[in-house]
Amino acid sequence: MKNIVVILLFIGLFGFSQKVTITSEILFESKLSCRAILIDEDKVWMGMDKGRYGFYDKKRDTTIIKEIQSVTRNTEFRSIASTNESIFILSVGNPAMLIRINKKTLEETVVYKEDHEKVFYDSMQFVDDLNGFAMGDPIENCLAFIKTTDGGKTWQKVSCDILPSISEGEAAFASSNTNLIVKGKSIFMVSGGKKSRVFVSKDFGTTWKVYDTPIVQGATMTGIFTADFYNEKIGIIAGGNYEKQDQNWANKAITKNGGKTWKLIAEKEAFGYASCIQFLPNGQGKKLISVGGTGMYYSDNFGISWTKFSDNKDFYTFRFESEKVFYATGRNKLVRFEIQ
Repeated sequence: MKNIVVILLFIGLFGFSQKVTITSEILFESKLSCRAILIDEDKVWMGMDKGRYGFYDKKRDTTIIKEIQSVTRNTEFRSIASTNESIFILSVGNPAMLIRINKKTLEETVVYKEDHEKVFYDSMQFVDDLNGFAMGDPIENCLAFIKTTDGGKTWQKVSCDILPSISEGEAAFASSNTNLIVKGKSIFMVSGGKKSRVFVSKDFGTTWKVYDTPIVQGATMTGIFTADFYNEKIGIIAGGNYEKQDQNWANKAITKNGGKTWKLIAEKEAFGYASCIQFLPNGQGKKLISVGGTGMYYSDNFGISWTKFSDNKDFYTFRFESEKVFYATGRNKLVRFEIQ
């Protein structure tokens, strides 16, 4: 294990400075790619490449990595969610495979499978122990959207008759399981590519509205790659141009009215391409962390300004355990960070 201490110095709005210390500890290292992470009590669960999933046991300080028996070794799980009894991992690519894993026995069950040359699922979340949702790239003229109302035992695909139509070249990016966010009764989905928009439902997917964003778009690898909402009103989107990862304009925006309008922030400042962005819990929507192609950044003023605290570009995704602790993964390792 390895400990790193990073000291950040922020200049406050009223001229005084605040020192923030962030420590990091490598929990394990192994050859892997991981874009799906979930913290569940004493375990940190991960969906991985090569048909694998795993978890870090915080109490025992041990890591278990297992191969899913019902998929090929080319399968990659980029979405993860949970109920009280089960972990769910969802693969990208054809065929889409949604696997339920019993938390106690680790018994695996295929609960949904979809065969289509265009199938590509990006993100998944549960609202409670019964209701869950997942979204993906369009097969027809809408984003793919599946749901469960029985705790993940069965899943149904929602018809495009109910969902908003997408534009030509509009899809989504499975960069960090952050294309789908649920807050209260509101579902937020984000898209990218030749069109980059936010899809909002305030009634768990019965009706939808779609809002344009100022995020860079128009090319296949541009748009929103990641999003988070602090509550049903305050949200942030980020991403940019995957093929020009230093491009730090029109790549991050904030809303305070539930996604209806968006304001670009930190133009030509701070990070470029972002794969994951998250609000700190209990931070009133002001505090944020971003990881991606230009390093790791922290903001404490709604993203108006950012401070880099690491040059590490190996992290694809992360989640908070508390307002002080988060876990990050991506290429070949899992790391615990603590904000002091």
